[in-house]
Amino acid sequence: MKNLLLAAVAAGCMTPAEAQDAREVRLPAPDMSRGTTVMQALAGRVSTRECSPEALSLADLSDVLWAANGVNRPEEGRRTAPSALNRQDIDVYLFTAEGVYLYVPSRHSLRLVVDGDRREVLAGPPSPARAQDFVKAFPAVLLFVSDLSRFEMEGERVRLMAAMDAGIVSQNVSLFCSSVGLCTVPRASMDEAAVRALLGLSVHEVPLLNNPVGYPRK
Repeated sequence: MKNLLLAAVAAGCMTPAEAQDAREVRLPAPDMSRGTTVMQALAGRVSTRECSPEALSLADLSDVLWAANGVNRPEEGRRTAPSALNRQDIDVYLFTAEGVYLYVPSRHSLRLVVDGDRREVLAGPPSPARAQDFVKAFPAVLLFVSDLSRFEMEGERVRLMAAMDAGIVSQNVSLFCSSVGLCTVPRASMDEAAVRALLGLSVHEVPLLNNPVGYPRK
């Protein structure tokens, strides 16, 4: 939390007094001018499981979170990612070495949920192989959780819509990363029981996908 707060102060997003006791980090405004064309981003999209250990800058965190599911029409509260029935069921959690944060689109900010490095729960259930341990080397991992209660209906169709919405948010991240030269890979693997316990999720909240994000290895 400390490093993100210091970065927010350095970027002019918060004053030192605001940062002293804050559990919410305001992000800089997303940079709408960066990146390639959509067609170039599609042509260059690739799943990458290796990255530099360098932490993402506050500007890059701001841009990738906004691209994932930020508010792009403030007057209506609409998002960069469409959702079934406009229920906006997907919550984005950010896992870093410092802690776990909930992205708050309406404020374009991060709210601290849990202190400490908890990326291991996204590497997958414990196993002798632990083939997914590469996730813990990524400086940031975005987890997409659907709150099914926002649909105000039940049934298998609701879960299909939630999975679709998570996939759209994940693709937003993949295309943004391709456009600006960041590394990512969409994943469904995680230790779901551990994720639920860590975040205190209700029975209606379903962790579906995650995207590790980092800089290319030099």
